[in-house]
Amino acid sequence: MSKLLDNAKRVVVKIGSSLLVNPENGELRQDWLKSLIADVAALKSAGKDVMIVSSGAVALGRRDLSLDRSRLKLDEKQAAAAVGQIRLAHAYQDALAAHGLTVAQLLVTLDDTEERRRYLNARATVDTLLRMGVVPVINENDTVATAEIRFGDNDRLAARVAVMAGADLLVLLSDIDGLYTADPTMDDAAEHIAEVDDISTTIEGMAGQARDGGPGSGGMITKIAAAKIAVSGGCHMLIGNGRVQNPVGKISEGAKTTWFKAVASPKAARKKWISGILQATGTLVVDAGAVAALSRGKSLLPAGVKAVNGPFDRGDAVRILDETGTQIARGLVAYGAADAGAIMGARSQDIEDILGFAGRDVMVHRDDLVLD
Repeated sequence: MSKLLDNAKRVVVKIGSSLLVNPENGELRQDWLKSLIADVAALKSAGKDVMIVSSGAVALGRRDLSLDRSRLKLDEKQAAAAVGQIRLAHAYQDALAAHGLTVAQLLVTLDDTEERRRYLNARATVDTLLRMGVVPVINENDTVATAEIRFGDNDRLAARVAVMAGADLLVLLSDIDGLYTADPTMDDAAEHIAEVDDISTTIEGMAGQARDGGPGSGGMITKIAAAKIAVSGGCHMLIGNGRVQNPVGKISEGAKTTWFKAVASPKAARKKWISGILQATGTLVVDAGAVAALSRGKSLLPAGVKAVNGPFDRGDAVRILDETGTQIARGLVAYGAADAGAIMGARSQDIEDILGFAGRDVMVHRDDLVLD
């Protein structure tokens, strides 16, 4: 199963705070972080896009604020996150710079990955950074997000990010090497599950049995929820032991893990979502030249649009019709109806002059479009 890692083109690595920060003194585990970033550099050298989703801001910040008690109020956690985020960003910057890699920080919430307009903005930013060879480090925005910080649901956030970014593999580094039939610290007969093809009620029940107690068991329910999100989006997911040095390298060498296998590719899953789930709220009528371009896998440019019928907002699904009124495609539109109407028929280089701001070059990007 390590071949899935070797064959992956875009990888998201999720790191929990217990791996990154020593809970006894609140200090960053510098040696462990250096070993992880060495793994990231190796993946980059192999031609892969790599993103990191990292916890740890609250754990780092609480020490600087002398918040020593075990349970913090929500506002105290958010204050700790604001302080710790600075330390966390610098730590990643220093570690990646040692390998000649540039880092970018993105702060997101679950809403950013679920609300389509924010989703499109975040995905476009991530795609641009990866195209430039940057390693995005994505953190939950604990200073404003309450759901994640209350419930520790960063595994699900990582899965949303992986699907948003079109990743084909999500690596959840944990304090346990995968899913067991029961909590292995409490049941000597617990058996390790190496591969999950179907997240059944039985699999979900195993996570429930291991909710409290042993290493990593408290978060197994959220990891199963993350797996459901990832595989439905065409992204394989694995749970691996993050306690060791060079944890991703160990996985590549065949270390024990639990794999959750996706059936479809990220692109196929996304196309299915656009074509079969989203309700179209408007139409774009396109000329013959645009019809031909779309059939060749091109994006829809403003120049090829003859008519705009709304109302719709940026990120909404629209039907794309030829001049006879026949639907030829569906897609997520890059402009709201008013702006789309203003730039229809125009060249992409003229968009800024027409709208007064530099928008997208395309009306519907080919990755957001499904032909009938």
